[in-house]
Amino acid sequence: MHSNDTHANLNNIARKVTAVKEVRAKKPNSLLLDAGDVFSGTLYFNEFKGQADLAFMNLMGYDVMTFGNHEFDLGSTPEGHQALVDFIKGAKFSFVSSNVDFSKDPKFTGLFTDLISSNPENGKIYNGIIKEINGEKVGIFGLTTAETQDISSPGSVAFENYIKEAEKAVKAFEDKGVDKIIALTHIGYDDNPAYDNDLNLAKSVEGIDVIVGGHSHTKVDKPTVVNKNTTGQAKDPTVIVQAYQYNDYLGTLDVTFNQKGVVVDHNGALLKVADYAEDAQAVELLKPYKAKVEEVSKKEIGADALVALESPRTGGDNTKPSVRKNETPLGNVITDGMLKKARQYNKDVIMALQNGGGIRAGINQGPITVGEVITVLPFGNTLATMEVTGKELKEAFEVSVGQYPAENGGFLHVSGAKVEFDSSKAKGQRVVKISYKDEQGNYVDIKDNETYIIATNAFTAKGGDGFEVFKKAYEEGRVTDLGLSDWENLAEQLKSLGKVDPKIEGRIVDVANSQVPDKNIPESEFSGTAEKSKVYEGNVTVDIKNISLLENAVVKGNLIITGTVKDELSFTNVQVEGNLDLLNTDATKVNFDGITVKGETIL
Repeated sequence: MHSNDTHANLNNIARKVTAVKEVRAKKPNSLLLDAGDVFSGTLYFNEFKGQADLAFMNLMGYDVMTFGNHEFDLGSTPEGHQALVDFIKGAKFSFVSSNVDFSKDPKFTGLFTDLISSNPENGKIYNGIIKEINGEKVGIFGLTTAETQDISSPGSVAFENYIKEAEKAVKAFEDKGVDKIIALTHIGYDDNPAYDNDLNLAKSVEGIDVIVGGHSHTKVDKPTVVNKNTTGQAKDPTVIVQAYQYNDYLGTLDVTFNQKGVVVDHNGALLKVADYAEDAQAVELLKPYKAKVEEVSKKEIGADALVALESPRTGGDNTKPSVRKNETPLGNVITDGMLKKARQYNKDVIMALQNGGGIRAGINQGPITVGEVITVLPFGNTLATMEVTGKELKEAFEVSVGQYPAENGGFLHVSGAKVEFDSSKAKGQRVVKISYKDEQGNYVDIKDNETYIIATNAFTAKGGDGFEVFKKAYEEGRVTDLGLSDWENLAEQLKSLGKVDPKIEGRIVDVANSQVPDKNIPESEFSGTAEKSKVYEGNVTVDIKNISLLENAVVKGNLIITGTVKDELSFTNVQVEGNLDLLNTDATKVNFDGITVKGETIL
């Protein structure tokens, strides 16, 4: 049996306990393995730092766990990895980790050994362990993605090459006469091969019979069999499984070996946890945790969302908006709060940045609760300020928009500034202009050789999501961690607004698609008549000087209004199939009654 990426989702846990018990009743010698990322994701983690999850893992009788990247999320907090250490010490099972070096963090002293153990102790970390099942020896070793260095806060915990460490582990097992080997991994089924993934591991390392994976949240309904190596030659089969996420499924896998320790048959399935009855013992165990979480979750912060603040994802369709590639109202609120708070500590901060991958949920319309705010920003990040040059800022935004229109966890939401990029250009050459708002409210272009102070979260400031330019600034001592909780900053910002109704404002704009006008139309020529509307096939820019009414027109692109509105600008029978862009005029003097906009209205 196996699980992965449960992320402190315990609402279904009593049903999962039943599923585990039913499998054990039929197959009492089954192993129960977890492939990491128990930490981070819900109020259960924020309140209990893994102890609630551990209570149920101990109840279910887990045998072995490896570490996910989120197990290291708290490394930048004042307590460091203390919660992880407490989790390990309290476990009634062992941990395996072949490519994680804990030696430079004194908190792990005495918990870790770089050896293979035939008699592992609970609450200890081993390079690998040997379990005896039905008289057969089975070796289990663990791997954690090297990407953890970029996407979590491991501190002095280091990550070694997964292929080399896997080869060492397999050899160590084989030297002990063990020919049935399981890799318990948190490297992703088909994740970024520049770092690591299970498919590449299976092709590259001989001798691994089963890979129980995590990290990519992949729903592997039927086990994948890899029987060719990196050069396409036949190899002994490696069976790969992964059980999606959030305790939604319990993975099962039965494997049959021949006398030489080669897989000759297998049968795997994902058991849907929601289909099982709740275990009575587990229901009772959950009650005190659940009561505390519900108490905290329901507490209102004193602000109302007039509309739902969404955190959209594409689901693989790059034509759809996403918090990881587009400006969002929620991203604007978060960064506005960061900028306001940072300026309380340093008035020279010009802008604030928030990585889209750190925005994990939306906020429903209506009274906003503590639970909602924490679920939006669940990683316990802190606010930091950083000195960077204009050139370095441009490098950072090249990373931010480099994968557009694909999603990127490092996509940067921004407050106090505007970013224009051109997605038609090559990666690394897309940023057209960055400007920030000065004290008079005017936008000033960033200059390469000038130094600026910006605010972001400590994760990003230290180089998270692959921001090497920020990592360099951090290593050179140009980052100051203010130690202020990101979700508390957001709660404070929302409370200060009271009635929360943020808009898309054109802070981050792809000029390739939306800002290059096809036509500049004099205001006197824009309007049609009631009998015959004028139709424009592309983008249109109208510079307002004297006219106060635009009417009877269809714009099959974006309508961009510039210039000065004297009293009020009104519309009659105007249809815009793209965006209505009012960034360069006074939008407070615009009456929207007579205009229909299918895209976004950018104020």
